[in-house]
Amino acid sequence: MKSRLLKPMPTWQKNMYLLWVGVFLAGVGLSMVTPFLSLYIGTLGTFTKSQLSFYSSLAFSGSYFVMAIVSPLWGRLADTKGRKKMIIRAGLGMSIVFFLMGLVNNVWQLIALRVLQGALGGFASNSNALVASETPAEQSGYSMGIMMTGMTSGTLLGPLFGGLLADTIGFRVTFILTGSLLMLATLLVIFGVHEVFKPAEHVKPLSRSAAFDKLAHPKMMWGFFLTTMLVMVANQSINPILALFVQELNHNGQNTAFWAGIVAAVPGIATLLFAPTLGRLGDHYGTARMISLGFLFASLVFLPMSLVQTISQLIMLRFLIGVSDATMLPAIQSLITKEAPHEIVSRMFAYNQSFQSLGSVFGPLLGALTAHYFDYRGVFVVSAVLMVLNGLWFWYNTRTMRESDAGHAA
Repeated sequence: MKSRLLKPMPTWQKNMYLLWVGVFLAGVGLSMVTPFLSLYIGTLGTFTKSQLSFYSSLAFSGSYFVMAIVSPLWGRLADTKGRKKMIIRAGLGMSIVFFLMGLVNNVWQLIALRVLQGALGGFASNSNALVASETPAEQSGYSMGIMMTGMTSGTLLGPLFGGLLADTIGFRVTFILTGSLLMLATLLVIFGVHEVFKPAEHVKPLSRSAAFDKLAHPKMMWGFFLTTMLVMVANQSINPILALFVQELNHNGQNTAFWAGIVAAVPGIATLLFAPTLGRLGDHYGTARMISLGFLFASLVFLPMSLVQTISQLIMLRFLIGVSDATMLPAIQSLITKEAPHEIVSRMFAYNQSFQSLGSVFGPLLGALTAHYFDYRGVFVVSAVLMVLNGLWFWYNTRTMRESDAGHAA
């Protein structure tokens, strides 16, 4: 019994726990600035309402745009040079970038640093890849579940901490604190994580056309990617103006950043709470049907957001949006898993991630354009319309799947 207790922890398990802490710290740090980024931009010059929305959208979407381009390049380099090196590169680079964000003198410096942040990203994805590559096959589901909780919980807590800190110690110090968290996560990897690196074998990968030829319904798979992108467009269109809208509802009162943090965090909390239950309902009643109901529910929630008069009303409706998100994005990933053969499932997830990043680019730009012509409240109406159109498209795109399911049932 004593010898069993003293048995050393396997390297893969030690790496998993250390990287869990790392991605948790990175998740907290990266999401801390979300609630007040547009408010920070407002301190960097004298801008009109439409200019502030435009600059905020550039700051939000710039990092995602570059991330969508460079992520495959960093992934290929990780396969040849090692994933630990890529984690350290991302952590050190982003920590320096966040330090510099706290020192900027104008909005263009901030936007340039946000773009650089996107170019240097990859801390969480490479941490997941390192754990996945070294975990025994029979423990892979367990380890990936553990890693997912680290990033998710960090991303949920970040906006709350960020909003509170911005109101108490100021925007600039919060950026520096974010950089410090990323540096701490990086030092943890440097001194604690041990990678047994095996370079990828030089096997010619399948071409894109050859990979999609393996799918039973390739057009439907492209439809899943488009659905993911449009969901992100609707959700992300609100991000650049969210803090500004909270400020308006707060009548320029105190603790705006704190309330913006709560408003930013509640959808993620709802998704975390309801995703498992809704996933089981999808397995029982049909995943495609649950997603379609999610689109209908989201459109019905977005519309009254344009009419809210208090922050508490906005928080309640944002929580309901999180419930609708729990019926959509995880379920789309489940459908991709079911439709893609094992040997190309990672490729399909990579395409889905790229479309998700594109949605995070186009969403803020659409939000800024809508806010310019129809004010902040118009953004919620446009998001509702997008959800209706996306729901109709998804129902049309999955008709083959529903017909096939009906045939099996018969």
